[in-house]
Amino acid sequence: MKRIITLQDISCVGRCSITVALPVISAMGVECGILPTAVLSNHTMFKNFTCKDLSDQIEPISDVWEMEGIIFDGIYTGYLASIEQCEQVCRFFDRFSTGDNLVLVDPAMADNGKLYAAFGPDFPEAMKKVCAKADVIVPNITEASLLTGMPYRTEYDESYIHELLERLLELGCGTAALTGVSYEPGKLGVAYLDRSGKEFSYFTRKCEQSYHGTGDLYASTVVGGLMRGMELGDALALAADFVVECIEATARSASARWYGVEFEPQIPRLCRMLEERLG
Repeated sequence: MKRIITLQDISCVGRCSITVALPVISAMGVECGILPTAVLSNHTMFKNFTCKDLSDQIEPISDVWEMEGIIFDGIYTGYLASIEQCEQVCRFFDRFSTGDNLVLVDPAMADNGKLYAAFGPDFPEAMKKVCAKADVIVPNITEASLLTGMPYRTEYDESYIHELLERLLELGCGTAALTGVSYEPGKLGVAYLDRSGKEFSYFTRKCEQSYHGTGDLYASTVVGGLMRGMELGDALALAADFVVECIEATARSASARWYGVEFEPQIPRLCRMLEERLG
């Protein structure tokens, strides 16, 4: 069984970050270790929340793992709360990247044309350094524009997406996969470009609804698929299809909560989709 480690926060209630990554990746047949960067009572879309920063625990935990000789087949990062944590994660990559394991970065810092409220304008520069060390990065279009300095657009053509991908590769990552891409009404998907010049895109139906945590759900499913031996394009397509299933199920659910996508009842469906695609 493959083992990955994910570095991101725990929102104890709210269906995001580790509370999405751990059940999804585990259900896909991959051991999911965690290195929490912070513990929140609930995510910050709630009116009230508490937050305990765990930056001072990242390196002591890393020291113990190094002493124990623990290795990981994959390293997956999501929301990082500060420039300091970006620097700590870069050092973690230097310590635990083997050349054979996968490093996937979800530079979760922005959406809808702007940074999350918790971040200052200097944060994207720190995130660039994290992305530079990754094999795969999965930004949305807002994050890509902040990482590359390109203007954010809601209306665009394929040449704009291609240039974004080229600029993302200039950061130093191996493959840039851009989420939330749409070239026609009713379709939404992902496009990637790697250093060999290989391009890929996949589109599925666009949902009218949106729910908190779908980005974490997407990235976690991609990681699980890659660890199970899927090609990147296949893992990206699986994640897109699963996220749509979860959004649509949440929209139909009488018990759905406003604060996050209702993915838990769909996990058996994910397992079936995974096994079908693995053959």
